[in-house]
Amino acid sequence: MTDSGRQFDVLVIGSGASGLAAAVSAERAGAQVALATKASLQANNSSKAQGGIQASFGDDDSAEQHADDVFRSSHETADRDLVEVLTGDAQSAIHWLEEFGVEFTREPDGRYRLARCGGASAKRLLQVGDRTGHAITKQLREAWESSSGTSFLNAPLRELAQSNGHWRARVGDHDVETGTVILAAGGRCYAEAEKRGELSTNHPNATGEVTQIAVGLGAESRDLDALQYHPNGGAWPPNMQGYSIPETTRAYGAVLLNADGAEFIDSLGPRDVVSEAIFDEVANGRGVETPDGRPAVYLDTTRIDVADAEISLPYMLRRYRGSGIDPLRERILTYPVLHYQNGGLVIDTRAETTLDGVFACGEIAGGTHGRNRMMGNSLLECVVFGRRAGKAASEKARS
Repeated sequence: MTDSGRQFDVLVIGSGASGLAAAVSAERAGAQVALATKASLQANNSSKAQGGIQASFGDDDSAEQHADDVFRSSHETADRDLVEVLTGDAQSAIHWLEEFGVEFTREPDGRYRLARCGGASAKRLLQVGDRTGHAITKQLREAWESSSGTSFLNAPLRELAQSNGHWRARVGDHDVETGTVILAAGGRCYAEAEKRGELSTNHPNATGEVTQIAVGLGAESRDLDALQYHPNGGAWPPNMQGYSIPETTRAYGAVLLNADGAEFIDSLGPRDVVSEAIFDEVANGRGVETPDGRPAVYLDTTRIDVADAEISLPYMLRRYRGSGIDPLRERILTYPVLHYQNGGLVIDTRAETTLDGVFACGEIAGGTHGRNRMMGNSLLECVVFGRRAGKAASEKARS
């Protein structure tokens, strides 16, 4: 439903996994909640996330080990307190999602099917096939739509101002008064890619205006210059250009090869290291060209076991086979593609920014990943800090 000129306890900006998690969490905490989104509830980056979500369920793993991997992959630039919240809340976040109906892929004996992703020291990546983000956002969206909350659709945040200890917002054509605000509008990689003349995995709504509004109000930010390339963007055929080939292809055995068919990097290294190695290989003349003249290297997906591919990569297989390429029979062409805004608004462990009563979660927030994010921690960050933001914003608004 939609409404205008009303007062709420909590206003959430954004309808990806972090915004939905925050809105559901705040509403369940007893707050009157509104959620405003730039387009439809379904239009977001989280729904496009394929690889999975990390949580330390393995016998040889722990939250502390996960935290060490995150900190190391960030090149020791992440906020250690935020990292420990991320990994410490991970198992709880998974069980919370299961309460809403998310069904993670399991082994025949009932255990979670876990994969090792880039930069990880253990298998801890949970998946729902290769459409994990879609599964998570679908169930959270259904929970939100069945709640007492109010949705403002096609209503981008245009203005935000503090007034008498509360906040006034203009979302689309609606004027809203609210006790607290949760910013969950994602990053800016689509706009940045257009500016650079590059491809991006992002939804066209990922343009960064909400970050600019918050910074303009005085919110502190960090690492906004640290944008991440997904190592495995689709390079060919044309309809796959800009597609993020799941990194689980490499978790299940695919390797990167140069023009000579030689491996040139640990395919399960951190994202920035793998992307830089591909850039260097091409710059040094050891890459290949796509039929339309774009740079690329090979991702040898023929090394993936058929059974693993059918369980964990069905969507990727359908897309490529629909384009006349069978990744289990021939190598595919790949090249890094602009993917994620590592930095963002400074937050504390409750997800509150340096603006009193304004919270942030998901890609718009900085510190959890430092200057380089591990695969599988974005969806986790959305759920962990979305839940925390919703609960804290509700408490603050009603105190």
